[in-house]
Order: sequence, then C-alpha cells, then structure tokens
Amino acid sequence: MTVDERSFRKALGCFASGVTVVTTLDPATRAPAGVTVSAFCSVSLEPPLVLVCLGERTADLDAFRGFGHFAVNILSEHQRDLSIRFASRSGDKWAGVSWEGWDSGVPILSGCLANLECATVEARPCGDHVILVGRVVRLRHDAGGAPLLYGRGSYLVASEAQ
Repeated sequence: MTVDERSFRKALGCFASGVTVVTTLDPATRAPAGVTVSAFCSVSLEPPLVLVCLGERTADLDAFRGFGHFAVNILSEHQRDLSIRFASRSGDKWAGVSWEGWDSGVPILSGCLANLECATVEARPCGDHVILVGRVVRLRHDAGGAPLLYGRGSYLVASEAQ
C-alpha cells in the first residue's frame, strides 16, 4: 500500500496539537525571524531538551540553523492572530508585535502561555523537514489561560474542547 500525501495529512490532522511561534535572529543582520510551528515536543527532562520541526522551505531556515539559539513561544487561545501572521510568507511579520530579548537576544513574544529560550544542540535533516533540538536555558510560564490548539485544519481552544 502506498501512503499518499493528502491522506497522510488528513490522518495526522486527527491529532490536535498546541500552536507555537518559534523565533530566532538572523546571524548576519540580527533581524528577528519567526514561524508558526505545531511540530513541537519535549525530549528530555535532564537535561531539559525540546525539539521543533521546520519545513525545508521555511523562509528563515538558514537563520534557525545558523544563529545557535531559538525560542519556543507557546500561544494562548487569544493569540490566533500571531499564529496566522507567522504562518504567512508575506508582509512584515514583526510590525506591531511586542517582544523582548533575553540572554541570547532571540525574540520572546509577549502574552504567551510559556516561552522557552533554547541553545541549539542539533539541527538534523529528516525527510522534507529539519529537526532542531534545543537545550532550554531559560523559561517563563503563565499558570492561567488556555492554549491555542490546531486540529483537522482548524484552530481550537482548550476551553471549547472540553
């Protein structure tokens, strides 16, 4: 049996996932870069490791491979607009976006449920994606609020899913 891309996407869409915006800086210009990512998970508690998967056609992929640090910004149910903005390939994604730089300078988005600043441990090609593994070096989290979720091609919020 052959697995076609459309069927594979539909099957994977049955798994709802949280929505993040992964950010970094361009190593040459120090300009901020970011992309919406739902392929994110924890890898290890000791040491604290996470991974994100970026498509090979991600516009700022070289920045993510080359800067040495990235941040995972876990979006709240009220940040659907940020998800849509950073999923887009057009316009200035950063216009009017509130963020701060922590130790490495990577953009930490304001108002998120959690922010993880990571030092890149590995960037490994895998299929049509690149797997970035990062060691969490600093974090912040909010005990309140619900996460923004995505499944079956639509945004969901945890409070609606109950």
